[in-house]
Amino acid sequence: MTPLQLKLKPERRTLAITWEGGDISLLPASELRRRSRAAQAVRASLDGRETRFDDVMVTGIEPIGSYAVRLVFSDGHDRGIYPWQYLREIADSLA
Repeated sequence: MTPLQLKLKPERRTLAITWEGGDISLLPASELRRRSRAAQAVRASLDGRETRFDDVMVTGIEPIGSYAVRLVFSDGHDRGIYPWQYLREIADSLA
């Protein structure tokens, strides 16, 4: 499923996604950062080094082709690529 629109809320702590069909998902920046699938984040999780990201904000959104976005976070993390399907999975798990 492809989003029609991605909009970062003014406080930069919530990403609003409007999906085909009209569904709207509000994804907290802290949850998106926690679920990054970048190698260093996956390794930290496997090693049991879970980190809380309560104060993190999204500072940038970069398109990756027509299938994903790269999110840049206020803690400097900028390696996570979020395919549309994965964003939808996150949204569905939070519903």
